[in-house]
Amino acid sequence: MIEENADAAAKRQEALDEYESFIGRKIFFISFFILLTVLLCGISISLGPLKFSILEVYATIFDRFFPNFFSVPDLAPIVVWNVRLTRVVMGVLAGIGLAVAGASMQGILRNPLASPFTLGISAGAGLGAALAIIAGVGIGGSSGLLLVANAFIFSLIPSFVIVGLARFKRATPETMILAGIAMTYIFSAVSSLLHYFSDADALKDVVVWLMGDLGKATWGDFYTVGIVLAICIPLLIWKSWDLNVMGGGDEAAKSLGINVEQTRIFIMIVASLIAAVIVCFTGMIGFIGLVAPHITRICIGGDNRFVIPASGLFGAAFLVAADIIAREAMSPLIIPVGIVTSCVGGPLFLYLIARKKKDYW
Repeated sequence: MIEENADAAAKRQEALDEYESFIGRKIFFISFFILLTVLLCGISISLGPLKFSILEVYATIFDRFFPNFFSVPDLAPIVVWNVRLTRVVMGVLAGIGLAVAGASMQGILRNPLASPFTLGISAGAGLGAALAIIAGVGIGGSSGLLLVANAFIFSLIPSFVIVGLARFKRATPETMILAGIAMTYIFSAVSSLLHYFSDADALKDVVVWLMGDLGKATWGDFYTVGIVLAICIPLLIWKSWDLNVMGGGDEAAKSLGINVEQTRIFIMIVASLIAAVIVCFTGMIGFIGLVAPHITRICIGGDNRFVIPASGLFGAAFLVAADIIAREAMSPLIIPVGIVTSCVGGPLFLYLIARKKKDYW
């Protein structure tokens, strides 16, 4: 009896040590990407025709809040605050938002293919932008507002269709993915038709927008996106435990008292709103919403309480790093950041999948 109790105690202690090690790995992952994002932001702001050191960059930023406390180089406040910081801040917010939206969609649909791209949200925004630029058709008084409003409204159409299928037709997660892919083809076909009949200047503007760019971000855009993220991300984290339970199947979740249909609709609406707001300001930046959650799950497991915030941090660091490459690879020419995310992220994702020896979904 004494030996059995000792063996049971040893097994409990071993399980506890393994659990603490697993939690420690998650905390390390999150802390590492917070520090990495801060470092990459400093590097990104320091680069350009007029270069500063990273210490000078952060001194310039803190000098705005604590005047005369730091030594700031000439022209640094103008260059940092009015030119470079808006681009970097939008990159951080867009990376967080797209990754969090992708992680939530994949969790609620239990499908690794779910993302703002595969569910048609980005294609809908692309059609709205094409209508605004080529035909001048849509909602908004000025050309800039017309583009943003059109992209936002059309990006929500696939979300409403998918939510409607879930609400009224009791569609399965697989059916929702297929509906999103079908709408992607529909929107892309209509957009291509508009491209075919457009003039050269309008076509160039549409193509540049479709590639994704952070260079046109303003402080007004930052406030809009920041408010949406500040409201929506806590809601998704709040529902993360329900996501974990639903990962075992709808029947198991219902037996534990979770309203599966309402939860799925709620998370889809919130995640789609995040993706739609970001896409309408930055254009179609691919890869992040699809792959950031995958890489995060490979590193820290599938607990959505950690996957959702950790994916956001990974997405922020990745998009800021991609923007640095986009600005410096062919300087002074700036490559659209959406091209860089796909070119760098695709091979990285394949490499990680090839190295993974067990299922992580």
